[in-house]
Amino acid sequence: MIRQHLFSVRNISRDFFQEIFSLASSIEENPSDFADKCKGKILATLFFEPSTRTRLSFESAMLRLGGKILGFTSSKSSSAVKGESIADTIRMINHYAHIAVIRHYIEGISQIAEEFATIPFISGGTGTQEHPTQALLDLYTIQKEFKKIDNLKIGVMGDLLYGRTIPSLLFSLAKYNNVEINLISPPALNLRKNITLRLQEMNCEYSTFENLREIIDELDVLYVTRIQKERFPDPTDYERLKGIYQINPDDIEKAKENMIILHPLPRVDEIDYKIDKLKHSRYFDQAQNGVWIRMALILKYLEIA
Repeated sequence: MIRQHLFSVRNISRDFFQEIFSLASSIEENPSDFADKCKGKILATLFFEPSTRTRLSFESAMLRLGGKILGFTSSKSSSAVKGESIADTIRMINHYAHIAVIRHYIEGISQIAEEFATIPFISGGTGTQEHPTQALLDLYTIQKEFKKIDNLKIGVMGDLLYGRTIPSLLFSLAKYNNVEINLISPPALNLRKNITLRLQEMNCEYSTFENLREIIDELDVLYVTRIQKERFPDPTDYERLKGIYQINPDDIEKAKENMIILHPLPRVDEIDYKIDKLKHSRYFDQAQNGVWIRMALILKYLEIA
């Protein structure tokens, strides 16, 4: 059994991860076998904040499954601009679609969906809180590369304070065995206290660093995030911290031969474009994997697969 909605990775099991990965792999290998699985079904994409990869990959996923899509790309193009509550928006979408993806800035969106949604709702990212489908595609990319997730050494670098992909990734990694997590950030961008407390509850240990070169030679995976300009309450703090990490080929010259670099994208200046051509880069493959993972999630939450 799965929950009706997906807003956090904390309440889903490692076994469910593996089910999704297995289904995504089957879809990737034989996409034509799934081309009509969602014929007659409609996906609503409700994006109250900007998105490129998440929205388009969900839409691509549904179209590849033979379904249809409807939705909006900004709160300014929805009745929210007229004052409609998110609860009422959800009530209406129940009648228009069979499944929905929502990106919203309020932290309590999952509770509202639990109360008012009668169709499955999947988070496309919630404020600074979580981005569960991103974590699933991140782990799928790692597993494809190493044939495992257990026993890997993973570095997570950048904006650990505001990046919503970070909590979901860490909560997911905590479900695996002997994963060595290394957090790399300036003190001003360290994890929020509520995230560290949840990791303690999950018995998830990690080490902290400020300089990538201290740890680069030990890593199997380097996960990089941009500085989240739009989340800073004080623009001067962003100006002080922007560009603090800019990875170039010299920074990773001591990396393992098979080390991979991931990034949820978009990037600004934190990864030099020269790295795109190196054998370590996997962030565009990672984005492609988002289509397979989201196809699998649509099928699971519609109880088609």
